[in-house]
Amino acid sequence: MADETNNVAGNEAGVTAEASAPEATPTTGGEQREGRGPRGGGGRGRGGNDRGGRDGGRGRGRDDRGRGRGGDDEGGEELIEKLVHINRVSKTVKGGKRFGFAALVVVGDGKGRVGFGHGKAREVPEAITKATASAKKKMIRVALKEGRTLHHDGKGHFGAGKVNVRSAPAGTGIIAGGPMRAVFESLGVADVVTKSVGTSNPYNMIRATFDALLDQTSPKSVAQRRGKKVADLLGRGGASAAEAEAAAEAIAE
Repeated sequence: MADETNNVAGNEAGVTAEASAPEATPTTGGEQREGRGPRGGGGRGRGGNDRGGRDGGRGRGRDDRGRGRGGDDEGGEELIEKLVHINRVSKTVKGGKRFGFAALVVVGDGKGRVGFGHGKAREVPEAITKATASAKKKMIRVALKEGRTLHHDGKGHFGAGKVNVRSAPAGTGIIAGGPMRAVFESLGVADVVTKSVGTSNPYNMIRATFDALLDQTSPKSVAQRRGKKVADLLGRGGASAAEAEAAAEAIAE
């Protein structure tokens, strides 16, 4: 009986201790969790702000780079771009054919500089971009008379294509067709008469036209090369000295 009494008393004491222990434990644990909660949340919040700050920094960097490129484009010279010809090309491979596009582009500043280029790509816009970049790298300068026409007649040829170019008086306009018109419009010529013979291939016509333009010279450059005055060269052919001087001044301007 004594042992049973002791066991019952021990069990009651254990139950009482267990009942009292949970009341203290949640309070302490809750206080600790509440204490950790704000610190942890604050840490995460600060981390999130830091990451947001870094992302914001990257965004500003991209905007600045974009504005820099735009400024360079606006600060550079304006070029006239003419799309002359687009051709679909194909390449035979093991599995069949791969189709692409070839573009021919003429670029000029309208003030005596012009160039042409061609590019190939799977899509038309990319081919045009490649052709334009190639044309900008191969621009040549052509001397113009009064800023509107050529100084003298010329001939050019490439392959089977032959072209004749002639200077013209004011008001004549650009008498040229197809690819040759694009070249003179980009060059800044307002009055010219041209004729193409032998081919209608735009690539050969463009190259023949540039061959004729490369032979163009101005009286000023010829006078410098020969060590003479421009008036001395223009005074030949029965022209009076006054007319020669006036023509020389106009060329010098």
